[in-house]
Amino acid sequence: MNRVIVVVDEIYDFIEGGSLACQHSVEAVAATKQLIEQNPDTPVLFVCDHHPADHCSFAAQGGPWPPHCVAGTHGAEIHALLQPFVQEELVFYKGCDPALEQYSGFEGRNEAGQTLGDVLELLEPEEVVVVGIATEYCVRNTVEDLRRAGWKVVIAEDCLGWVDAQGHAQTLRELA
Repeated sequence: MNRVIVVVDEIYDFIEGGSLACQHSVEAVAATKQLIEQNPDTPVLFVCDHHPADHCSFAAQGGPWPPHCVAGTHGAEIHALLQPFVQEELVFYKGCDPALEQYSGFEGRNEAGQTLGDVLELLEPEEVVVVGIATEYCVRNTVEDLRRAGWKVVIAEDCLGWVDAQGHAQTLRELA
């Protein structure tokens, strides 16, 4: 089957020890690595929060979050277990504009200025497998946008991290 894997925000600030560390994040990264290894011919697209230090979502600017995924910091890097699978042209950065909050991977762009949707159109997958952190926010928004754009989406639940277990379960019920 022709498919792609979209990895959402499996970056250090959302993983154990990070400024917005999520539940099940360490396990999600390990399961994602295993999923990618089991599908060696499947393209892997990475979506990454990538903020300037003065981003509007940060509490100091009136936003709801502590500083996280600041460009150029360790917290903004894709986890080391996943680094062997990273191809820079398939990494999509979102949240780069200091005045704009972005949760969906569809809002990100790669180094060539292409969106996730642009690259999916080129790859023409039959289905898009989504994994990542956090279920209730960026994963949800990415899945919703993929579906709105007409893609068949499969969520690999063992490859998810979440902020709150109840919110995670509720989000999965709503996305089903």
